Amino acid sequence: MADRDHSPPESALAGADHLTVVFHKVASHGECGGSDDGRWCGDTEPPEARTHLRAWCEHDGDAEEETAASKLPEGGERETLCPPAASCVTRRAASTGEIASRGKPKRCPGIGLFYAFLSTVFFSIISLLVKTIQGVHAIEISGIRCFFQMLFIVPLLIYHKTGFLGPRDKRLYLMLRGFLGSNAMILLFYAVQQMPLADATVIMFSNPVFTSLLAWVFLKERCTIWDCIFTVFTLTGVILIARPPFLFGEHIQGIEGNYANHIKGTIAAFAGAIGAACTMVVLRKIGKSVHYYLSVWYYAVIGFIECVITVSILGEWKIPACGQDRWMLMLIAVLGIAGQTFLTKALQVEKAGPVALTRTVDVVLAFFFQFIFLGRAPSWWSLGGALCIVLSTSGVALRKWYSNSRKS
Repeated sequence: MADRDHSPPESALAGADHLTVVFHKVASHGECGGSDDGRWCGDTEPPEARTHLRAWCEHDGDAEEETAASKLPEGGERETLCPPAASCVTRRAASTGEIASRGKPKRCPGIGLFYAFLSTVFFSIISLLVKTIQGVHAIEISGIRCFFQMLFIVPLLIYHKTGFLGPRDKRLYLMLRGFLGSNAMILLFYAVQQMPLADATVIMFSNPVFTSLLAWVFLKERCTIWDCIFTVFTLTGVILIARPPFLFGEHIQGIEGNYANHIKGTIAAFAGAIGAACTMVVLRKIGKSVHYYLSVWYYAVIGFIECVITVSILGEWKIPACGQDRWMLMLIAVLGIAGQTFLTKALQVEKAGPVALTRTVDVVLAFFFQFIFLGRAPSWWSLGGALCIVLSTSGVALRKWYSNSRKS
């Protein structure tokens, strides 16, 4: 203690790493500086025995030297020291972050909605191509799409090093996702072949409403009165499109072919919507623990195996006689991959609510393609059913968007 009392008031040691250590005596006269009984607040020894460590901060290569401390007279009292080293590091990190933010390109506003719009256009074109191809079963078209999708996904899996099986505890969910998703695709293609393009698209578009109900049942998510109202509107729209004879009579206008094919297409589209809703519930259960491309890989592999087995049993293998139809089959596969990719990108940079609202363009495009390329004007019943379903789906998207905005 004697050596420390006889040391100079301030001595500095500078290292090669630009860190200066300063030892000096400090007398503290704050609120807790002393008390009547001679004890010091928060310390067991007087201030003369306290040693302070001060770091000299550097900003942009220039050291901030504090000369005021050395100019104080002996016995002078000064309580303010150099700011803590942590604050220097914080300021330096902040400046580094500013430089990084200046170097990072800003995201274009609305790019997520543009991606969603592109995916909607691609999926609409796929439905039109499926409707245009003649003589090829919907299951065979689905199998061809899954085959080319596998070819495109394999390099992506290798590049991202995700493996081909996924985590052990998620494989069952991935297989279920592949089975449900591929069946939803097969049912949609079958519905498009059996009934008007717009009617099949509208019924399939109702899957977000059923997703909310299934999430309430299996994931214990909250179900409100609005979900029930949207479900009623959706079922009303499906009934207006299906137009069952016991409600609309025997002579039904605006259907394609005979009523038996129309009702089969309606059932297939409705089942496809339920399958797509189940797929969304399974994907929510999986969460972000599995890479998206691995999920698409299971979808393609299981769908391809299922289609090959089913078409072989039915004996429906047919190679399109026209070269144009063969190119259409390949285009369906390519557009399917592009549509899924853009939809994924849209959900990565934009909230799910606006993306779901943008996808309502799918219904408009279905009616447009049906009228322009297929020469079939929609009936008023179909337009009324489409309006009910679009309003229900938009209501679900807007309600979730509003809820997420309030939480954030």
